[in-house]
Amino acid sequence: MNDAMPPGSPPPGRPSPGVPARVFGAPRRGAVPRIETVRLTAPDLRRRAAMQKTRNRLACAAAAFGLLFLAIAGKLADATILQPLKPRPQLLALALPDEMEKPNPGSHVKRAMIVDRNNQILAISLPTAEVYANPREMIEPAEAAHKLKLAIPRLDEDEMRTRLNSGRAFVYLARRISPREELAINDLGIPGIYFEPSERRHYPLGRVAAQVLGGVDVDEHGVAGVEKALDRRLNADPDQLRLSLDVRVQEVVRDELAKAMAEFQAIGGCGIVMDVRTGEVLAMVSLPDYDANSVGTAPPEDRFNRAVTGMYEPGSTFKLQTAAMALDSGAAHLWDEFDAAHDIHIGRFTISDFKGKHRFLYLPEVLAFSSNLGAAHIAVAVGPERQRAWLRGMGMFARLPVELPEAGLPIVPPAASWKELTTMTVGFGHGIAVSPLHVVRGVATIANGGILIRPTLLAADTDETGHGPRLMQPNTSDVMRKLMRLVVTNGYGKPADVPGYFVGGKTGTAEKTGAHGYKKHANVSAFISVFPMNAPRYAVYMMLDEPHGNKSTGWYSTAGMVSAPAAGRVITRIGPMLGLLPETAEAQAIQASLDIPLQPPRGWGASPRRETPVAVSPPRVHRPLPAAAPQDAPLPRDVHHEANVPFAPQAIAASLVAR
Repeated sequence: MNDAMPPGSPPPGRPSPGVPARVFGAPRRGAVPRIETVRLTAPDLRRRAAMQKTRNRLACAAAAFGLLFLAIAGKLADATILQPLKPRPQLLALALPDEMEKPNPGSHVKRAMIVDRNNQILAISLPTAEVYANPREMIEPAEAAHKLKLAIPRLDEDEMRTRLNSGRAFVYLARRISPREELAINDLGIPGIYFEPSERRHYPLGRVAAQVLGGVDVDEHGVAGVEKALDRRLNADPDQLRLSLDVRVQEVVRDELAKAMAEFQAIGGCGIVMDVRTGEVLAMVSLPDYDANSVGTAPPEDRFNRAVTGMYEPGSTFKLQTAAMALDSGAAHLWDEFDAAHDIHIGRFTISDFKGKHRFLYLPEVLAFSSNLGAAHIAVAVGPERQRAWLRGMGMFARLPVELPEAGLPIVPPAASWKELTTMTVGFGHGIAVSPLHVVRGVATIANGGILIRPTLLAADTDETGHGPRLMQPNTSDVMRKLMRLVVTNGYGKPADVPGYFVGGKTGTAEKTGAHGYKKHANVSAFISVFPMNAPRYAVYMMLDEPHGNKSTGWYSTAGMVSAPAAGRVITRIGPMLGLLPETAEAQAIQASLDIPLQPPRGWGASPRRETPVAVSPPRVHRPLPAAAPQDAPLPRDVHHEANVPFAPQAIAASLVAR
């Protein structure tokens, strides 16, 4: 027997705890448990109670989480296996938005875009930012100013330092900064620097229609042109504003006008293309011009719009008005004769013709040969009252109702001084000053059947003829179209003729006035044309301010020499652009329908055929007028623009010419 005891065994004679004690030789069932006394202290009891409480709480939390996960599992099983739901259409729409509804980075831009009639962008506002600061939040104003200078070199560091040290709560630092500059400033991390979204007006075509578009100030408010006239519309309605201008036609007119100015060394020029049916202006050019993006720095001479602001004596282009009013009123007939053989002497002044025929002229000859004397006699036959009423009806006494705030007021003699002499001089385009657009509107009325149209720079929604009052009989307009065509085929307007377009028109050369009356070598040479005369559609006006003749013109600077060729080139180029191709198949028949002789056919008096639209009485011979008393001398007028300074039309220079 091994006396060694295993490790951990109780000492001999002491039974192990928890083991029943029994007497040797007694059966196992006779054993009784050994009782052992254990002593627990109060801290042990408290510790055991806390542990039991913690176990209970953990058991409750585990049971709650178990129930939660069980509920989630049940819900997922129900939604994905037992009762799966179909996606709703509106939820799909939110998940997959349409491309057209994506946010626009420049959505804060408020001013509407301006486009031409073909949706070519003329003016657009680009999103920019403005930098401002709260100097009270600045820690180191001087250091901040230096950092801003490094980020945007164009800023003035001294000025920014002064502003940041002002102690105010708000100061502007820079306006209209680019996104790149905004990012550079933002990367500086300067406290107290903030950004505000803004916009900047941009004109992508630069000089194209600069005077028409005008410009805006730093706060995006219109200051000139369409931008000013329609400022409220552009700010209130975000839809694009569609103008009647056609940039293709605009560029052609500008190109030809610039070439003519360079060739004849003119100080300025003006070109207009207008639809004679609707009044839509397709082109309006005034040279010199400027880049519309630099309207604030452009000189006043470049911003001056000769088409609507410049007031010029219209010269012989007004003879169309004189002839139309005489024929329509019955004061003169087509084959009446007018004395162009004798000069009209008024006191110390004389009215004469340029390259006169020195004989009596029929009314068609008066227009074809641009006779001042014949026009004076026709005007006297009409009389001052009817002449004033006619011109007032044509809108020659008022500002044009066009969408340009620069539209000027014509210079018109007062009614009290509108005597016989004024009637004569106005009859051939002197003694009254109107804008070129006034002339275009008046000739369009003569050519379109007698309807006074409203010139507009807004594109028409339809191609219908414009509505307006009727100022003349349709048959008077028919005869006037033939007379305008006669000026181009047999008169001084021949250089403007374009085969297949049946151009009609009238030349007009007027001397400009100065401090001492008319200046002999300073002319305004203009040509007004309409094509095609068999179905008038477009009027083209070209004017040069103080041109100088050269060898090719025989050193003449008259409208037939310097302006009419430019008008012909414009018609040649813009006709196909506007959908009008030259007529060749029926050219002879169309020309025959427009033909009118310079003189009545032989035996006209006994023939039943007669072209007179208003009367059929025998032709009359208008004899020389008696001399009138001397009149007052004129007051000074603007040398360059014939500005709105009152003047006396009676002061006709001794050798007054209107070609």
